[in-house]
This record gives sequence, structure tokens and C-alpha cells, in this order.
Amino acid sequence: MTTDSTITPELLDQLLTNYEKPEDLTGDDGLFKQLKKALIERALGAELTGHLGYEKGDPAGRRTGNSRNGTSSKTILTEDGEIELSIPRDRAGSFEPRLIAKGQTHFGGFDDKILSLYARGMTVREIQGHLAELYGTEVSPDLISRVADAASGTKPSPVRNDRWGRRFKTALPLP
Repeated sequence: MTTDSTITPELLDQLLTNYEKPEDLTGDDGLFKQLKKALIERALGAELTGHLGYEKGDPAGRRTGNSRNGTSSKTILTEDGEIELSIPRDRAGSFEPRLIAKGQTHFGGFDDKILSLYARGMTVREIQGHLAELYGTEVSPDLISRVADAASGTKPSPVRNDRWGRRFKTALPLP
């Protein structure tokens, strides 16, 4: 990737033709979200082309034993909220995307946001409520705990009983 901008002023003018207010850029169906979706889907298509070894519609792909086989939908969490993606697939089922791996449910700096809230002392439920308020999406407490545990390099806290028989989790040190 080069440091020079490859986005021409003409392209920017074309993208901003319907711009009237800030929500047109940053809203739920804003330009930023649409661009992120389009770029991710284009990159996934390029990954599939690299995997198969031929371009879409290329006659070289005939009778190869593996070809494009439509898409499957997947919802991922990003810094801008949820994005519904169309993930390309191949007939043999051997395509493993690297950009958005199978089973991956979040993308970008989402983990960083969870960790920064966790480091500030917020509980898992407070983080869950904060993310729902900011991004309008429901994040499971399990995901928040897994992200925090992965960052701290520890295993989940074991559940123990105190001397009165009450169950509790032992405290984890902050990273």
C-alpha cells in the first residue's frame, strides 16, 4: 500500500453527491458503513479469486472441480455497529477467508473498545449496556469476558465457595 492518496477528487465528489447532513456519512445507513461493507465484500471476493486461481466468469475455471457457489450472509460487529455481509463460498467448501474468518463475529477495533472500558473498571454488564447504547447492538457477556481474558493472558476465573458456602469468582488482575 502506498502513502499517496489514490482517491481522486472526482471519486469523492461522486460519493458525496447526496450529502446533506452528518448522518448521511455516519448514520446507520451512512456512507462510511456502506463503504466498509463494500470494501470488505470486494476483498473477500479477491481472496476467493486467489483461492480458486481464476477470475469470475473466466473460462479457465470450467471443469476444475471447484468453482464459485454464491454467498452466505454473516453479521459482524464493527466500530460502526452491525454490518450484514455477503461472504463468497466455493463448491468444495475449501475456501477459508482470512479477512473475516469462519466463526469471527467482530471486526476492527471492537476488542480495543471492550478492553478500554474493562480497564476503566466497568463491569461486564456495564460494558454490555454501554455498547448497546453506543452501537445499538447486543453483545453477549460471554464475548466481553473472553476478550478481557484473552488480553490478560489468563484463564477464566474459577468459581469457588467462601467459608459460608456462597459461590463467587476469584478476582483477576487488570492487564
